[in-house]
Amino acid sequence: MKVGCVKEIKNNEFRVGMTPDNVKSYVLAGHEVMIEKGAGISSGFADEEYAAAGAALIDTAKEVWDASEMIIKVKEPLPAEYGFFHEGLILYTYLHLAPDPEQTEALLKGKVKGVAYETLMERDGSLPLLAPMSQIAGRLSIQQGAKYLEKRFGGEGILLAGVPGTPKAEVVILGAGTVGANACKIAVGMGANVTIIDINLKRLEYLDEIFGSRIQTLVSNDANIENAVKKADLVIGSVLIPGASTPKLFKRAYLKEMKPGAVFVDVAIDQGGCGESSHVTSHDDPIFIEDGVVHYCVGNMPGAVPRTSTIALTNATLRYGLQIANYGLEEACRQNEVIYSAVNTYDGKITFGKVAEVYPQYESADVRSLF
Repeated sequence: MKVGCVKEIKNNEFRVGMTPDNVKSYVLAGHEVMIEKGAGISSGFADEEYAAAGAALIDTAKEVWDASEMIIKVKEPLPAEYGFFHEGLILYTYLHLAPDPEQTEALLKGKVKGVAYETLMERDGSLPLLAPMSQIAGRLSIQQGAKYLEKRFGGEGILLAGVPGTPKAEVVILGAGTVGANACKIAVGMGANVTIIDINLKRLEYLDEIFGSRIQTLVSNDANIENAVKKADLVIGSVLIPGASTPKLFKRAYLKEMKPGAVFVDVAIDQGGCGESSHVTSHDDPIFIEDGVVHYCVGNMPGAVPRTSTIALTNATLRYGLQIANYGLEEACRQNEVIYSAVNTYDGKITFGKVAEVYPQYESADVRSLF
């Protein structure tokens, strides 16, 4: 198969979809790999490394898109890339279609086979292609939240861990999944007082066993969330329903009850955000302040640490990507039914249930019935 990888064009997105080691794996499996020149430089991978691994270095993104049967990326394609779509193209990347009608329509019109990292679900219910970025985003959320609590950014001007004789910061984490657990780990490690809220009692029990008296666990309901965020210095939004728009658990009404200069980090913003007051920001302009609360809603948080993020992501995506390249998408799904869960668009139809619910105006189908 002809496999291509292009430079990411999203604001301050420095990750890359393939490392030179990935290229070597695809080449050894008999595939032709094309890399846009400069695609990996910001992640610390030089063009010479890709060439040594067996890739052809291509001058422009258009040439890569046009010549490829499968494109491997990190982030969803942007409008400037929609014109490169062609029928039958396999696009293997994060898509996050639920909050992005323009991209959804473009994929359907182009009859692109959209294979989304974020919805691929293993038999045990895990999300192996989302997990590494969730781990990084969770850990970064505390790092960024601590920074934006500084007074010069509009924050309260407090230190997350405090010092002897001063109060520690109160950190509230909405959601106890991979993002929330990793945020919890860093917040506890930094010495903050941590409350984590989730609807899943077994998950809360698990975290309670790990962290013990160092955290407070609460069942997710409106009353518990409201009471917790009123006292919070830092709130982390880490709610996820795979493929679906995120429920708005963090209400706009809470802002007026919160401490002036408190910080809200909405890690769920890729799927629409879990805050009613949230809107996507960029690394260039990461925050805004509403009702005195600092909001950090960057849609590609792991892009800030591209070397770590690229290696972590491609460690996970390589296995499934090779299966798709080796057998074609259809046969790969038949051989490994897990891959069906990643197919969001196929032959002009929406093939993932939660996305189809968001866009009833488009034709949808069970992907298993299409091939």
